[in-house]
Amino acid sequence: MLDWKNRTGKGEAPASADSKGAAATAPRSYLRGLLVSRALLSVIAIYLLVTGALGWYWSEEPALFPVQQHAQEAAAHEGHKMVVGYTTVETLKTVAGTLLNKPGGYISNDRFPPGLWMDNMPSWEYGVLVQVRDFSRALRKDFARSQSQSAEDGDLVRAEPRFNFDNKSWIWPSSESEFQEGINSLSRYQARLSDPNQTGALFYPRADNLNNWLGDVATRLGSLSQRLSASVGRVKLNSTLKTETVVPGQAPQLDEEIVETPWMQIDNVFYEARGQAWALSHMLRAVEVDFADVLAKKNATVSVRQIIRELEASQEPVWSPMILNGSGFGILANHSLVMANYISRANAAVIDLRQLLSQG
Repeated sequence: MLDWKNRTGKGEAPASADSKGAAATAPRSYLRGLLVSRALLSVIAIYLLVTGALGWYWSEEPALFPVQQHAQEAAAHEGHKMVVGYTTVETLKTVAGTLLNKPGGYISNDRFPPGLWMDNMPSWEYGVLVQVRDFSRALRKDFARSQSQSAEDGDLVRAEPRFNFDNKSWIWPSSESEFQEGINSLSRYQARLSDPNQTGALFYPRADNLNNWLGDVATRLGSLSQRLSASVGRVKLNSTLKTETVVPGQAPQLDEEIVETPWMQIDNVFYEARGQAWALSHMLRAVEVDFADVLAKKNATVSVRQIIRELEASQEPVWSPMILNGSGFGILANHSLVMANYISRANAAVIDLRQLLSQG
């Protein structure tokens, strides 16, 4: 009788147990690998979402704070006496401390996300740091000295170089630790300044001292205005002839050069300008308090408030998700030119203020 079960041939052997086991484990390995891949992708997605949310939160610029009220509260908390110069030192400390205590802390030297991916906030921090450095230098060489031959205050001598430390140093020592040491030195000077029993710490609110610092302010604002205006390209004229070689009756020859900010640097310049304007507005508020008598005698109080108004107007929120760089008269806005307008007006007011202070 025909064996239908073995009709394919007697040479074919039945499947072994090992081959059956391998066939059974193959789908399991595939499923296990699929689960691991999905879990890894989920972890990466969650990490990106968390770092993105943190980056958005850390990108929020600190708000303006009331300078005089803050100084009074700090004096009451520390048990200090409000004296001339106290508001100036407290404001410098607060502005510098904001770099360390704002959401995310100091970001410019971060080596890991999300700080590593951010560039707007580090530019803002650098702008603030520039004004902190200038103001600490003015405090050391002008405000705390009676004349050019007088000795410098020891705590201010230690504070200034701390703020001029590398702003991108991550460790050994970190930028944050150096800046904090500078703030601590300012605190020691401030404590001695407010103590009537201490005669070593002094503050001189004179017109010439203020005028020297305003010269640095005008230089900074003038440079910022030029850099912001270069977002759409500016024609720079360079003289190629010396004055003595110009022929009478003939216009001198000039070379034209188009200066334009690189596209990837436009937002960095914008936020650096916002950082400088933010810090400078607070410092001028402090100057308005401690140099009140000098400004009143020179009829310069209105000029100071005009500068502050222009700088604070530049701190309006930016509602666009990116810094737009439209042409000057195009359809799209140009945030850099708007900022340059405020900076230029503030710079013009600084120049007028310096003229008032230099008059007898």
